[in-house]
Amino acid sequence: MVYHSSFVDEEGVKKACGCPLLPLKSHIKGPAPVSEQDRTDIADEAITFFRANVFFRNFDIQSSADKLLIYLTFYINVALKRLEGCRTLAEGTKAIINLGLEDVPVPGESGFPFPGLFTDPQSRKEAELFRNYLKQIREETSGRLLSVAYRPNGTPNKWWLAFAKRKFMNVIAL
Repeated sequence: MVYHSSFVDEEGVKKACGCPLLPLKSHIKGPAPVSEQDRTDIADEAITFFRANVFFRNFDIQSSADKLLIYLTFYINVALKRLEGCRTLAEGTKAIINLGLEDVPVPGESGFPFPGLFTDPQSRKEAELFRNYLKQIREETSGRLLSVAYRPNGTPNKWWLAFAKRKFMNVIAL
């Protein structure tokens, strides 16, 4: 059974492209509302559920937050592929920073991994809002992923990096 997000459609959560802009425990600037530090956010959920959810080829979407969980699971898979050859935390950090500098496609643009998962943006403003949110959440997830993919002494954690070989929902991560 696939793990679903605990963030069910809540009242008052702003949306862009059919995706809720959920709060993040983040110090990175962006459109995401700030969450309390002691609460679990969507990035925490994605990292926690990644090793179980990556084995599934189908994902039954129960809430719009599940769409974001699918996107983040795919992104974590891409990030782990980039970390696969990095032997130290410093190399891994450099690879993750380079991944963060890449262009972030939004629905309707080529390169977006799940066409049809999110609705296409209705305006340029909505597209930029969603792009900035995805960029912020990717950066935040990347930073947290480094802390689990590498041990405190800076060596790779093979129990995490082994999952770089997996394909999530039969989508090949480049």
